[in-house]
Amino acid sequence: MGLFTGKKGLVFGIANDHSIAWSITQNLQAEGADMAFTHLPDKDPERPRMERRLRKLVDDFDRFIMPCDVTNEQDLDAVFARAKEEFGQIDFVLHSIAYAPMEDLKGPVHAVSRDGFKLSMEISCYSLISLAHRAREIMAPGGNILSLTYLGGEKVIPGYNIMGVCKAALESTVEYLASELGPESFRVNALSAGPLKTLSSSAVGEFDQMVKLYSAFSPMRRNVTHDEVGKTGMWLMSDHASGVSGETLHVDCGYHIMGAPPHDAHLED
Repeated sequence: MGLFTGKKGLVFGIANDHSIAWSITQNLQAEGADMAFTHLPDKDPERPRMERRLRKLVDDFDRFIMPCDVTNEQDLDAVFARAKEEFGQIDFVLHSIAYAPMEDLKGPVHAVSRDGFKLSMEISCYSLISLAHRAREIMAPGGNILSLTYLGGEKVIPGYNIMGVCKAALESTVEYLASELGPESFRVNALSAGPLKTLSSSAVGEFDQMVKLYSAFSPMRRNVTHDEVGKTGMWLMSDHASGVSGETLHVDCGYHIMGAPPHDAHLED
């Protein structure tokens, strides 16, 4: 019997095999979870690149796969209607969704366009609200929602720019949702991982330098791994964490606690 034997859930946001959501999903599957997945709608139905990429990873154990644009209410309604039809009730939702237009992400926050700000917030933050609103209608008692964030939502991380503003809003949203859904026995948490090579991180400036900083400054003198983040995400969604809600849990080898570099810190050229 695994920790998730008999439990069912929805996973939003696996982009490829480097995604943090994929690392968590692998651990959920190993513990017996029954899952369905969504992907970005493909622009060309004749060449379903997004769907193929996801199917390559989960085809052996998915319950169903559907396209979903989180800015489209009809897409969201269709996913949760299918989940109700297939599962009856769900036990968890994994939210791994973030986006900012490249021209707005690359520039300073003060120069972000109005439309870019609205779209970034809608996809990176409001999407969690819209998922939670629908999930609570079919969530089994003791169910939970997990979102993914980063330290740039708490402190200024050069290069993270508007996404840091979005993550700050996301982390506040996690707390408000945890408060509102708690009386229904539902938990809502966020996982804040150290820098890992993902599709999203490739858009962040000076990413390689960031990894060096973590390795030099963190109490453990190294950066975190995908597997460590995946295991922690799975644990946070399991019944072993049944008393944890409204939390932003850092998995970064302790980097977030440091106010100054350790005495022995040094960066390799």
